[in-house]
Amino acid sequence: MKLQEYRSKEILARYGIPVQAGLVATDADSAREAARRIGGRVAVKAQVLVGGRGKAGGIKLAASADEAAELATQILGLTIKGVPVRTLLIESAVEITTEMYLGLILDRAARAITIIASAEGGIDIEATARTRPDAVLRLPLHPLLGLQRFNVRRVSFFLGIPEPLRAPFASVLDGLYRAFVAVDADLAEINPLVVTAAGNLLALDAKIVVDDSALTRHPDVEAMRDLNEEDPAEIAARDAGINFIKLDGSIGCMVNGAGLAMATMDLVKLAGGEPANFLDIGGGAKADRVAAAFQIILADPKVRAILVNIFGGITRGDEVAHGIVEARARLERDVPMVVRIEGTNADEAAAILREARLITADSLDEAAALAVAAAGGAT
Repeated sequence: MKLQEYRSKEILARYGIPVQAGLVATDADSAREAARRIGGRVAVKAQVLVGGRGKAGGIKLAASADEAAELATQILGLTIKGVPVRTLLIESAVEITTEMYLGLILDRAARAITIIASAEGGIDIEATARTRPDAVLRLPLHPLLGLQRFNVRRVSFFLGIPEPLRAPFASVLDGLYRAFVAVDADLAEINPLVVTAAGNLLALDAKIVVDDSALTRHPDVEAMRDLNEEDPAEIAARDAGINFIKLDGSIGCMVNGAGLAMATMDLVKLAGGEPANFLDIGGGAKADRVAAAFQIILADPKVRAILVNIFGGITRGDEVAHGIVEARARLERDVPMVVRIEGTNADEAAAILREARLITADSLDEAAALAVAAAGGAT
């Protein structure tokens, strides 16, 4: 789950990281009032969960409250990388002398939380990482010991932090690490971390991405979710307790079990098709959940066929088949459907599916090939 900048800063501030005074606005009037309350020059910043806001005109400086209102109207009319701007962050403007990048990621290859730092922060950090990898430090932390003082010194020296700012920098990195661990983040970054003209460190921009699987432990963080910028299908899947990831193909997949879902997607590709989604319906296949899964799959207009692959263990295959038939009757959109059920009561399931005139298959290879054919051939 990605958090908007102002939400990320709320979390960082809890751990002692310095951020500007800021207020959220959703229209010109609230932007004017926010700028008036903050006073002086302010930055008007689009809140969207994509990068490139600055280059797209989503961040502007205003010298007065009235100018902030004018800029708010302009920015709220923007669409940045396909995302309409609905929310603004109004915060005090600062004079910057130095920009740096400082972040933490959950590096699964290294099996460690890894610090990423560069003395060349700002909007072109991605280009810097591609063209000048030596300008970016990647420092894996010990998985049990976590952030140690020698790690902080290493990063500080790499960034060229002057001696008077080393203690404040240590506090910032320590706070970033504690925030990362506390919310079960996959990513927490400050870009840029700046030195102001007054000689202070400040988190000018921030982004936190939280592991969805950990949100049950963090209801306060889940409450920060911006539903306006999430795929409606993913919201519906989460509400139904279904694991779902949207992809770009035309074969909708409904499977029980993550490993089986991955194998199903692989065989769809081997048969010449492209999966439209990863969807693990989980244990059991009652009609309501099956219907919800079908609705989620068919919300994608690119889906031209559905492949249902169920292994009946504790769940009986005939119950699954009844659920599929009942759920299919509720669907408003009709596309070809191929069903393969193996395991407990598979023969009874096959009879139910044949009576409902659904396409059935005896093997996953056959099911994948039939689904690709039903969708109109290889893609």
